[in-house]
Amino acid sequence: MNGVSRRTAVKSVLGGGAALAAGGLAQASATAGAASPEARKPSDESTLWYDRPAADWETEALPVGNGALGAMVFGTVASERLQFNEKTLWTGGPGSAGYDHGDWHEPRPGALTGIQDAIDADGKADPEKVAAALGQPKTGYGAYQTFGDLRIDVPGAPGEPTGYRRELSLGEALSRVTYTDGATAEGGTTYRREFFASHPAGVLAGRLTADDSGRISCTFRLTSPHEGTSTETEGGRITARGTLRDNGLRHEAQLQVVTEGGTRTDGDDGSVTVRDADSAWFVLAAGTDYADTFPDYRGEDPHPRLTAAVTDAVRQGYEPLRAAHVADHRALFDRVRLDIGQSVPDDVPTDALLKRYTGGEGPGERALEALYFAYGRYLLIASSRPGSLPANLQGVWNHSTEPPWSADYHTNINLQMNYWPAHATNLAETAEPLHRYITALRAPGRRSAEKLFGSRGWVVHNETTPYGFTGVHDWPTAFWFPEAAAWLCRHLYEHYLFTRDSGFLRTTAYPAMKEAAEFWLDNLRTDPRDGLLVVTPSYSPEHGDFTAGTAMSQQIVHDLLSSTLAAARALDTDGGLRRELRGTLDKLDPGLRVGSWGQLQEWKADLDDPKDDHRHVSHLYALHPAARIEHGSEEAAAAKVSLTARGDGGTGWSKAWKVNFWARLRDGDHAHTLLRQLLKESTLPNLWDTHPPFQIDGNFGGTSGIAEMLLQSQHGTVDLLPALPAAWPEGSVRGLRARRDLIVGVDWQDGAPRTATLRAGRDGTLRVRCFPGAVSVRDRTARRTVRVRDEGGGTFVLTALAGHTYTVSAP
Repeated sequence: MNGVSRRTAVKSVLGGGAALAAGGLAQASATAGAASPEARKPSDESTLWYDRPAADWETEALPVGNGALGAMVFGTVASERLQFNEKTLWTGGPGSAGYDHGDWHEPRPGALTGIQDAIDADGKADPEKVAAALGQPKTGYGAYQTFGDLRIDVPGAPGEPTGYRRELSLGEALSRVTYTDGATAEGGTTYRREFFASHPAGVLAGRLTADDSGRISCTFRLTSPHEGTSTETEGGRITARGTLRDNGLRHEAQLQVVTEGGTRTDGDDGSVTVRDADSAWFVLAAGTDYADTFPDYRGEDPHPRLTAAVTDAVRQGYEPLRAAHVADHRALFDRVRLDIGQSVPDDVPTDALLKRYTGGEGPGERALEALYFAYGRYLLIASSRPGSLPANLQGVWNHSTEPPWSADYHTNINLQMNYWPAHATNLAETAEPLHRYITALRAPGRRSAEKLFGSRGWVVHNETTPYGFTGVHDWPTAFWFPEAAAWLCRHLYEHYLFTRDSGFLRTTAYPAMKEAAEFWLDNLRTDPRDGLLVVTPSYSPEHGDFTAGTAMSQQIVHDLLSSTLAAARALDTDGGLRRELRGTLDKLDPGLRVGSWGQLQEWKADLDDPKDDHRHVSHLYALHPAARIEHGSEEAAAAKVSLTARGDGGTGWSKAWKVNFWARLRDGDHAHTLLRQLLKESTLPNLWDTHPPFQIDGNFGGTSGIAEMLLQSQHGTVDLLPALPAAWPEGSVRGLRARRDLIVGVDWQDGAPRTATLRAGRDGTLRVRCFPGAVSVRDRTARRTVRVRDEGGGTFVLTALAGHTYTVSAP
């Protein structure tokens, strides 16, 4: 290294560094930075690619992430931009002026009962009136923040390079940029960039290489929108640290630059410059002193752990770091493989493929649908890994200090939708951040339950943050939703249903479910109209007036109480609570009424307008994500009437939910129609979902919907291809997961299954539906044919053994 180390303090510029423990470490490990073999280039089938740099963050840049740390890659030639995030960088919360967790500042005796009495008398209450009585302005709520940008300036870069390609390999979780500097590809130097976010190492990493030696010259710098950020540069490491003025949260990022050949120089302006190197690579780590502990939400200074993360990653060397990252990602991503007969057209970039799809030009339609499914799984892996906060409205990616809806956690569907594909598409590990977050909400939620309701249990309303905002604000149509905790608990119980992990049920799921159930045991009220127990005041999300006993409220509470009862029975605990739950369920309004025009009523009174096309179809909660409405029932027929009346329009997440609804109704063609609408009308060129603007829940909801079309298990039977659309007449899927800890694969032809594989994680009886007539079942593990019981209607029963794989063949 020929550069001279310097220290510099630059306000409002994210950059700086701490010296390596061993002065020669950067150069010693640089030999691991040789160019990767081109032979590793994946097929376009699982790759998003473009023939020009990204000009826009929302619509064109490509995301990488390791759960906690994310970046958007632009691929701009002269000045590469990687806008990056770390998921704990939030304004608001403790330290922010007036923060109160959303709890009332002063007691409001009679406020809640006053609204309840008014609803009993009048049948409804205006949202403005309810918000005035029960809400309050947000104070110190805050927002998710961008950390800043990593810029890599390349002097003398070509304005219009030859052979430009920008891509994101979903299978490897690698973003690449390739271009040639010269009049022709044959006569110039080809440059390559590669970027990834490693979960094992906890860092963002990247490398710049060229075909010819000594051709890498560039300057690394970090920028930040956060006032007061200072930088230090030493030994090729830029360290940036600062404190958010809003709440005093300490934040820091460290970037280490490593070279092979050439020189590396620390700049007076907080930058690092590389000249005439054969390659240059970097490691970046970022974090804050946030901790998910109520009430302070503060932990240790991030500096020591970031220093260790960067130093350890550099010691590994680039190739081992990259290999560990790819292996870690593939261990999750490769579990599932979908083949719906897709064929990727030659030389068609992803944005052009989407444009063709939108225009109905035909070729590549199934390729885009399969890519979209894979992309949803990729995004979930990238934005939710153990140890991080859960995926927010924008996953982990946000480029603003004032993002839409604060890029927070909306709990009237959006946060929950983010995790719909977690278990069905065999990514149970990605749900751990949600489980941990739900657990962390219980402490502030208890205080909100006591202060706002005077009751036991815990509660959270319409939206929340990492700082335990479990109370209310005052937006009339989106502030009151105490059912949110119950809905979140469904995810805990679903984890148990899929995994049959009784330890998780006992230590994590049941305690949260029990407390949430106690809240409702204290807060249900007798409806004077018929003597049944109802939620009041009750609001069907973002739609209509406040009433008592809206369908969604009743369905969510019924789901919680019945699941809690089942969990207590499974654990053989809390006999007294079980009796109380059973007695309450017997008196609970069911929330499943069929109205005058055959619809499933959204409100307890028959108020539904058949011309209403509101984007929320919340009164179908019992159909999906819950499992109370079964195919062929009167309620299923009514749900279809309601869904048909609402139409196929809506925002991105709304269309995604409708894909799942139609799949649960076993109408694969209509589910596919909604999938097409989602792609054609609510998908951006980088395949992100748009509300608008960008919300990631539509991506996850769409992926979940595809899985529901191929496999369902919510009613105790493993349904193979329950909603297969005619557009996918032949294909296969491997690795989907059913409840009862079962991994499933299916091959189909002419719209009918030919073979299936079932890998049992537990001993037990399996009911499987889809194969008409007799089937042949072979235990591949024991190498023998096994007998099954034919129940007719395409259903058979198999006694399975844990760890065994069974092959089912059609007659």
